[in-house]
Amino acid sequence: MIDDDGWVELREPDLDTEEPTGPQPVVAVVGRPNVGKSTLVNRIIGRRQAVVEDVPGVTRDRIPYDAQWSGRAFTVVDTGGWEPDAKDRAAAIAAQAEAAVATADVVLFVVDATVGSTDVDEAAVKMLRRSAKPVILVANKADNTSVEVEATSLWSLGLGEPYPVSALHGRGSGDLLDVILAALPEAPKIMENRPRGPRRVALVGRPNVGKSSLLNRFSGEERAVVDAVAGTTVDPVDSLVSIGGETWHLVDTAGLRKRVGRASGTEYYASLRTASAIEAAEVAVVLLDASEPISEQDQRILSMVTEAGRALVIVFNKWDLVDADRRYYLDKEIERELRRIPWAIRLNLSAKTGRAVDKLAAALDRALASWETRVPTAQLNAWLTALVQATPHPVRGGRAPRILFATQAGVAPPRFVLFTTGPLDAGYQRFVERKLREEFGFEGTPIEISVRPRKNVGPGGRGKAHG
Repeated sequence: MIDDDGWVELREPDLDTEEPTGPQPVVAVVGRPNVGKSTLVNRIIGRRQAVVEDVPGVTRDRIPYDAQWSGRAFTVVDTGGWEPDAKDRAAAIAAQAEAAVATADVVLFVVDATVGSTDVDEAAVKMLRRSAKPVILVANKADNTSVEVEATSLWSLGLGEPYPVSALHGRGSGDLLDVILAALPEAPKIMENRPRGPRRVALVGRPNVGKSSLLNRFSGEERAVVDAVAGTTVDPVDSLVSIGGETWHLVDTAGLRKRVGRASGTEYYASLRTASAIEAAEVAVVLLDASEPISEQDQRILSMVTEAGRALVIVFNKWDLVDADRRYYLDKEIERELRRIPWAIRLNLSAKTGRAVDKLAAALDRALASWETRVPTAQLNAWLTALVQATPHPVRGGRAPRILFATQAGVAPPRFVLFTTGPLDAGYQRFVERKLREEFGFEGTPIEISVRPRKNVGPGGRGKAHG
């Protein structure tokens, strides 16, 4: 939609919609100083967020913003004015612009249509050709038909057709956005909102930890067979149950004794069906027997859930059997055995007595909310910039890789991509994840962080990103 001022009305991607499966495409906006790059960015994102002033050099860093057009989400990166042979601060600004080009999927090269091509524009064209990125030539400040006609002279830059627009007034912006979408890499479209059914919850754990007892507690009937003999449940048992006033789709699964590769016969197929139930679920409730030590099999089941990327709630069942001594040792076990997943939500309950079972709904809601959390690109990068400045990457071999910027590639679970000048140490990547959780929460969900290092090409060391 376009409002009364000609501004395109855009929305943040809805968490109830289908998300792209990969990183959002990146569009870098570059050009010499004061050609209207930030005004164009504001026009694209549909809101006056980038700072605009009628003097050159207002924008200095690479600043990413979320944008959406015709059901496609992408990231727009505003840059400072690029100039050849720049010195001091201007050189740093130009370097930021070149880094934006290196990590972009598409580049918008903005030229002042009222001035025509300049020596600086022609030098910028050489830099863009070295990048080997798709370039869209934007003739900005084409506020009327006569300037549009003059913009045809920009064919001489050798970048193909110039697209005349008026970023200030919105003239030609819709056509330009269509051209941008056509140049972006293929990605799934954001679908319209649709009604969501009951959330799918997999009850998993080793044999005889009380999964079927918990299902029966919520369903109010003997929905699943319960027996003191371990391994009673073989096939997943589906039930719609009410927990905390909400309807949930619970799947009771077979107790896992061994790794799938070591199981045989009925146990082998039960293990496969349990793994499929985890994949089909949105959140997994892993039950542990609070009265017994945390076992190696408990650890393997937790690994299955986290590797599947599902939200996670750990339930310590049979709490009615836990005395003061056992609580002391259990705290030590949690600290030692679960230290790799400190983000998991933990709940102590008793399916047999009903103790604290109504608290499960709130725990599931928190885990799913984190699982579907999206951090706005601008907020993510403002936080990341402060983090890297406070704690830069350690120097290795006389150099330290830098994080150029980040974007959230998707949700369920949250996936982040870091664009860098080189590979990051595994320890530093874990540090970034830990600080990301401290800042934005993500309680009850795994998060995925991938690194896309810039690949150096040519003797000049110009770079472009992998993928």
